[in-house]
Amino acid sequence: MRRMRGLAVWGAVLAVGTGVGVSPARAAGDATEADLSYHGFAVMDGGRVDVRLTPRNHGPADVADSTVRVRWSVPWAAGEPRLPVGCARTGRQEVVCRTGALAADGLGEQIALRVWLRGRPTEVTMDVETVWGGGAVDRNRSNDRQQVLVLDTGDAYFF
Repeated sequence: MRRMRGLAVWGAVLAVGTGVGVSPARAAGDATEADLSYHGFAVMDGGRVDVRLTPRNHGPADVADSTVRVRWSVPWAAGEPRLPVGCARTGRQEVVCRTGALAADGLGEQIALRVWLRGRPTEVTMDVETVWGGGAVDRNRSNDRQQVLVLDTGDAYFF
């Protein structure tokens, strides 16, 4: 059931990202503008990585929904991780999550992830980036793509 729900979420992401359901005004190039970013922290302890991230829309327009991808440089340990509602595993070491509606100059709901990494590495690189911005144009892509080095120290690494 969890895998089917994940596939349904990913299918919705692909459908939206390919233009299915885009209004004629948007298709004609009349897209709204929004500036998405993600802030939070990651902690690694004994091969387990806990991530908390909060999406933010700096505006000027609201975004009905968007999708963020988190990718680790090390594959996950065997077994399916427990992912929050709205998130789906999309590969051996990545997950995509819906942000929900993001008001202009507003914060979204925090996304909390916990994964176990194969081989209990001493460090991992984690990439966080927007996959789909709700059809809005984001002219400042520098703040919605981040790479974080997380060491297995039990310390929080903020981004």
